[in-house]
Amino acid sequence: MRMIGKTMLAPARGIVWALQLLTGAKSFLDNPLIGSAALNRRGLHLGRVRLAAALCTWRRRRLARHVRPEWRAAFDRDGFVVIPDIVPEAEFPALRAAILSYQAPAREMRQGDAITRRIAIDAPMLQRIPALRHLLARRDIVALLHYVASFRTTPLHYVQTIVSHVDGNEPDPQEALHADTFHSSLKSWLFLNPVAADQGPFTYVRGSHRFTPERLAWERQRSLADPKAIDRLSARGSPRVDAADLAAMKLPAAEGLAVPGNTLVVADTVGFHARGMAMQSGERVEIWSYARRNPFLPWLGGDLLSLPGLAERRVGWVWALRDRLETRIGQPWKPVGRRAPVD
Repeated sequence: MRMIGKTMLAPARGIVWALQLLTGAKSFLDNPLIGSAALNRRGLHLGRVRLAAALCTWRRRRLARHVRPEWRAAFDRDGFVVIPDIVPEAEFPALRAAILSYQAPAREMRQGDAITRRIAIDAPMLQRIPALRHLLARRDIVALLHYVASFRTTPLHYVQTIVSHVDGNEPDPQEALHADTFHSSLKSWLFLNPVAADQGPFTYVRGSHRFTPERLAWERQRSLADPKAIDRLSARGSPRVDAADLAAMKLPAAEGLAVPGNTLVVADTVGFHARGMAMQSGERVEIWSYARRNPFLPWLGGDLLSLPGLAERRVGWVWALRDRLETRIGQPWKPVGRRAPVD
């Protein structure tokens, strides 16, 4: 019976691996088709990259007219947008104080010598802080987030705190330049406090969101590497890059963005980015938003979980699902009780 079970399981796994090719699955290590040097020599990885990029361009073209022209131009050129004073100056102190003093169930994850704390921006928080609800529903901001994500989807929103240089000798892996995956996706940061150049600023390689011939050649070359012979994060589909890689792709050096508080940064994380190196211990607090959909969907909307009443509950559902499946897929986000963003 055990032999029969194994015999039936093998084809089932093959079907799952094949179906994953039609999704955002990215791990060269966990899917032997994605990680197959033989298939990638024949163009599998590069074909997925090209198709995802073409569909993203097509979707963004349909969303472009809703975005402020100066924001769209900055994003198309650089891969990110920096918007100072996104909240009216007279209103920002009260909004900031309300967010920083709000207590709610929090989760934390440790990576190297950094701890990331997240509090879900959910229905109770939005009810308690109506100015935050108004901000996240602003049409100009929503249009920009849709454009960068290339979908009409509501991002997951959190209040995020980065605590740097906690005791430990391992470096923070987020300080290494990387792309999140092989296709475009959205992340944004509304910084509630100033972030200096030596305080772990958001860092980005301008123009690295574009799939130039040099970037495509690099993508092909990396797809041929043995996933067991490279660093684990790159093998799992989030490639790390160094100065030689950037030179090969004719890209400039990474640039850290020191910004004042009340600055919104919106980026396509298919571009190479990192958390800049923090030279001393401290906390960085922000409203952090994230959206990543199946890159091979040809339509703009259709995300039922973006509907009002559902969108605000997704973070809790995601955490609960990961808790339930912890033994199978892991759960790095550990509950730490009710906390404030700065605690």
